[in-house]
Amino acid sequence: MAKTLKHRLKRCAAAVAFLGWTALPASAEDKIVHDAEFYVLQAQNGERWAAEDKVLDQKLQELREKFGRPPNIIHIMWDDTAFGDVGIPAIQKVRGLETPNINKMAEDGILFTRMYTEVGCTPSRAASATGRHPVRNGMYNIGMLLESHGIRDEEVTIAEVLSQAGYATAFHGKWHLGDVEQSYPHNQGFDEAFFTGYNQILSLWTRVGEGGNGTMGLYEDMLPADPYKLDDTFITKGWVQVAEGVKGGETRQWGDNSYENYLKIDPEAQRRTLEFIERQAKADKPFYVANWPMMASFIPNPPQKCSVARSLLQNGLQCNVDPFIGQVMAKLKELGVAENTLLIAMADNGPMSHNSPPGTGFTETIFRGGKGDFLEGGARVPAFAWWPGVIETGQVVGDIIHETDLFTTFARLGGATQHIPTDRVIDGVDQTALLLNGDTHSRRDYVFIYAGPKLGATVKGNYKRHWISPDPVGEASGIPAAFYFLPSDTRERKPMLTNLIHLKRPFNRMLLRHELWRQKYPDSSDANGIPWTGLTDASPEVQALAKPQIDRSKLPFDPLEYVEHLDELPFDPDMDPDFGQ
Repeated sequence: MAKTLKHRLKRCAAAVAFLGWTALPASAEDKIVHDAEFYVLQAQNGERWAAEDKVLDQKLQELREKFGRPPNIIHIMWDDTAFGDVGIPAIQKVRGLETPNINKMAEDGILFTRMYTEVGCTPSRAASATGRHPVRNGMYNIGMLLESHGIRDEEVTIAEVLSQAGYATAFHGKWHLGDVEQSYPHNQGFDEAFFTGYNQILSLWTRVGEGGNGTMGLYEDMLPADPYKLDDTFITKGWVQVAEGVKGGETRQWGDNSYENYLKIDPEAQRRTLEFIERQAKADKPFYVANWPMMASFIPNPPQKCSVARSLLQNGLQCNVDPFIGQVMAKLKELGVAENTLLIAMADNGPMSHNSPPGTGFTETIFRGGKGDFLEGGARVPAFAWWPGVIETGQVVGDIIHETDLFTTFARLGGATQHIPTDRVIDGVDQTALLLNGDTHSRRDYVFIYAGPKLGATVKGNYKRHWISPDPVGEASGIPAAFYFLPSDTRERKPMLTNLIHLKRPFNRMLLRHELWRQKYPDSSDANGIPWTGLTDASPEVQALAKPQIDRSKLPFDPLEYVEHLDELPFDPDMDPDFGQ
């Protein structure tokens, strides 16, 4: 596919004007640069959108005059949940859990039926934070223990954008956007941060996990000595479970790497979020806070089994995330700021239906596929918006929205659009109209879904094209059965050739526009470096990460040289296209 695409790009260079670039206004370089497909929509709907924006601007101005400041913004995002597992009581009855607060949020606001995300934790969080597909900044790798990578200084986060507009900003919970110093959230625009560099596997990287074979061989001192061991540098010996810091200040490890400390992460993150909300409300200052929970532990914790399903996912949602969302809504009402606060709650990607530990409760529901898949089940998630007095209650919205849109929408609501960088593609589009005017007011009807650095599929309205195709023979001949009509095939089991072959050229145009625009605005890479530097209280083990255990004079190479080449590690070009089996 890559060679074919490269050939197509060369051949179509002369047809740039035909592919839609002429839709760009002359002053485009002074404005936000969106994906090419957005301009095709703008050329057809721009006048209507401009008229709608005038009304929206007036409404936002009236709200600002009423409350004396722009709205507060809260973004709560948890892990690996299939569409329908929260917010839809009938499905919850089948799945064995209850989330009354999230369901009430849906009843009092918007339940999105087509919120798309990236397909994994790290890329999804990068997309939300920067408004950009992670392929554009190299953040498509899922960060694991001592990943030695993270989001670059040059990326601009929503925290940085809103900070420039006078917002107080805070991050609490699962950051998962790197373990190198420049990627720490308080180095990425947040005034204060309490964060993890990795995911829930931290619960297994403990002595309790080693004792139960949840992790095998990480704590070598707990195991019989291996008489055949020659390399003492292979197994990781130092890392940080949780860190905290403030903008321009110190970074410190919070607690230790024990299982007991892991169980304290969400309660502490929730305490800090509620305290931050109260502190800023009393100071009469607009605030943006992201709380992305760890949600659960990969080690069964019997005292917390409160759901009928008795599984990690259901217990994490019912016993942890849902009560916290209820506390947030109650706190906002108590402080009298609910009507000037937008609350977004959502999952970061679909269920961990591949290779999940036993007893986790992950499964596909309506859509096939899960975390890691470009199928609907991997990237179409439960999501809700709540803003009393502003968002009309009881809405079930069928419009397409992507998590990158939150970046641009938050900036618009905060009066900070002018601080969005204009030297790069911002995939997120402003969805203020969708929030305030409701169903049918989205400004996108398309989504590009990446599998790592590769484009897996494109959605346009109710149609979907798999670029990583289950029909390699047809793909080679140029007539693949890779087109899907989603309303009648939510499982993406029945690709149509004859019925939908008329979509071949339209989807090809979309792909070529998208790739040509990537040529004009080339992708960058993530940041690589020594993990967990800059901590004022670093343990000897963490300090040793920057000091190889081998005498460098005894090696014909620099033992840390590999860090500079991490981006060269390839993804499998022959990845199995039959996801979700």
